Formats: sequence, C-alpha cells, structure tokens
Amino acid sequence: MSKQVQDAYIVSATRLPIGKSGRGYFKNTRPDEMLVKVMQAALAQAPGLDPAAIEDAIVGCSFPEGEQGMNIARVASVLAGLGNTIGGVTVNRYCASGITAVQMAADRIRVGEADVMFAGGVESMSMIPMGGNKPSLSPLIFERDENIGIAYGMGLTAEKVAAQWKISRDAQDAFSVESHRRAVAAMQAGYFDAEMTPFDVVERTPNLADGTVNVKTRTVKLDEGARPDTSIEGLAKLKPVFAAKGSVTAGNSSQTSDGSGGLLIVSEAALKRYNLTPLARFVSFAVRGVPPEIMGIGPIEAIPAALKAAGITAAQLDWIELNEAFAAQSLAVLNDLDSKGIELDRAKVNPNGGAIALGHPLGATGAIRAASVIHGLRRTGGKYGMVTMCVGAGQGAAGIFERL
Repeated sequence: MSKQVQDAYIVSATRLPIGKSGRGYFKNTRPDEMLVKVMQAALAQAPGLDPAAIEDAIVGCSFPEGEQGMNIARVASVLAGLGNTIGGVTVNRYCASGITAVQMAADRIRVGEADVMFAGGVESMSMIPMGGNKPSLSPLIFERDENIGIAYGMGLTAEKVAAQWKISRDAQDAFSVESHRRAVAAMQAGYFDAEMTPFDVVERTPNLADGTVNVKTRTVKLDEGARPDTSIEGLAKLKPVFAAKGSVTAGNSSQTSDGSGGLLIVSEAALKRYNLTPLARFVSFAVRGVPPEIMGIGPIEAIPAALKAAGITAAQLDWIELNEAFAAQSLAVLNDLDSKGIELDRAKVNPNGGAIALGHPLGATGAIRAASVIHGLRRTGGKYGMVTMCVGAGQGAAGIFERL
C-alpha cells in the first residue's frame, strides 16, 4: 500500500435522485441548489460536527460554466450555510470529476494538511449541454492524426471500442436490459434508501387567465431513468445514433442526467474530537491515460493500478461501480480484464444497475457512485468496494473504499 501520514474516513455519504436531463425532475432546478441540498444533507448525517471545522469543499463538475460556473463549490458552500471561513474549489476531470474530488479531499487529510473536508459532484445536463455552451476546439488537434480522437464525440469512441474489442449489438442490448432489471429490483427492495436524500422540486406555472403563478411542490425520492418494461425486443428496434452502420444506440448508452452527490471526509483526530462514526476508509486512487479515440477502455489501466496501491486483488472486491457510459465500453473493460487475469465478478459489478438505467450526470457521477458503494457495502457486509469510469479525451480512473 502507498505510504501516507494518516487515514481518511468517510463519515457521511449521500446523493440526490438522478433526473432525466431536459424533461425530468430537475430540468428547471439550478445545479447550485442541488449541491446546496447535498451539502446540508451530508452535514446533517454527521451530528456533532462543527461546520466551521470544514476546511475546504472540493466539487467535481464536467462543464463548470453558466448556471454551474463561478466556482460552484465556493458559492454553494456559502449558500448552504457552512460559513464564510470554508474554502471551495471546482475540479474537472469530465466523468471522473466527482471521484477526483473525493480523492483530492482524502489526500489533503492523508498527508496531514486537513482534518475535515467536503467532497462532491454536481451536473445539470438540462442547463449546460454536453460540450458546454460554446465548445471551441484547438486547431492543433487536427494537425496530427493521433490527436483527432480528442475531438470525437463520446458515442463515436464507443463505436471504436465496440469494433476493436468485438462487442456485438446483441451483447450490448442484453447488458442494458440487465442494468434496468437490476435497477428496478433495487428500487423495489429499497436498496437506495440509505444513500438517497429526497428533494422537493418546485414547479411554477403561469396562469395566463388571471396573471398569477401556480406553485406546485413534489418530493422526489428515486432515480428517474429505470424502466421496468425494457426488453431485448424493444432495444433491437432502436437505430444507431453515432454511426450509420454502428451498434451504439440510445438504449445501450448512459442517460444524460441531472444530479449531485457529496461526502464528508475526516481524520482520526476529527473522529475523536466530534465523536463521529466512520462509514468507510478511503483506500486508494489511480488515474491513467489511453488513446482519446478509445477513451472508454480507460478503466483497464486504472483498475490494476488502484488495486496495487490498495494492496488487494480483484477477487477481494465485494462491490464494483463500473460506470456504464456505454454498454460496449463496459463489456470491453470486463472482457479485457478477464483476458489479463483480473476477473471482476459480474454479480458484484453494478448490482443495483448502472448509468444505462440510473443515469449519468457527468461530473456528479463519481461522488454519487461513491455513496452507492459505501452504503452497498454496509448493507451487504462487504469489505472493499470500487468506483471506476472512463473519462473523455482518453483517461480512466478508479477509487477504492473499505467498509468500517
């Protein structure tokens, strides 16, 4: 295991339900409002902790502009009532932004520089589109063939992965059906309850007849994307959306989404000082680069590195959140690792479904899935869990937690 000064402990981990972008729960909800709710909920789950003890709030966001710009981490920490003494920084590693925020916060504690940190992620794909409001690519990207993959859309990289790793359309659709089946079953069993913070969505509708505004509030408690009627037959009818003769469809890709998640991470000294109960220990993190045009395969490089740093084997993982950016990508990662002797037990990979069913709010996903791992381990009695995902422009990231 990598040397460190002290351990970093997670004392609260929570998230909001994930909404469909553009038409779902949070289509009119600002991302800073979602993050404020998560911050307040995380603090409420650590009774006795003085908010002023939080040194910094590190928040992941894939497209930190517009409504989620202006350093949303600092803005939200003030709006959440955490106090003016708390810092805030917004970080961007695309889909791994949330888990990177957790790693950065944990590292501040592990090297002895801080005792209490907030780490989280937030993304409104309803308000900030994929690529941002004004995408602008450097002309240098197109001067060398090996760099052109940086400009590829994520769907095209999934097609590249499907072709290179020979992932069939049938296999992708079957994987997607299973994601929905697991998600629906987990919801019905109440498996998400421990990690979920309900959110009151306020809907305002103008009444043109009398000039008033009708206000309606509803509380949302479950992710919006899972569909119990998903079937092989239904998915087979969908056309490829990224390549005319491709195999990647809307049905075997992750859903664009809105959401937020957050964790409080502390030192052993803070545990004792504030009489806190640790949920888990942050064990290790790794990030690796891969060719941008096959960015989806990134976890095959990051996972072995994270396992080595943790001093454990893949067989010791009891819960694995392998983010389903695309079914093709997820299957390629699993199959490739199998061929290298790093077998991930399929029953332990996304046991409650993944992003194809639950949604993928980009920069928030790493923090959201960290909450899922921690509470999943506690419910099942498992010891080690991992959050891993591919990353735009050619990266893979993985973080490992130990239940306490």
